[in-house]
Amino acid sequence: MVECKLKFYRKESKLTQEELAEKVGVHKDYISMIERGKRTPGFSLSKKIADVLNESIENIFFKE
Repeated sequence: MVECKLKFYRKESKLTQEELAEKVGVHKDYISMIERGKRTPGFSLSKKIADVLNESIENIFFKE
């Protein structure tokens, strides 16, 4: 089972959903949906999120 760890890494970076959303150019509700497994970001957004959180895409979105 693949688990999205976006919330974990976002909190580790001391960012709110709103702050992360602003940095990557999406609405905070979209970040919330990703964290809850309701949406899957495309590669471009995944890369932006990973860059902001200084973490790999694999660790955030694909680590089992």
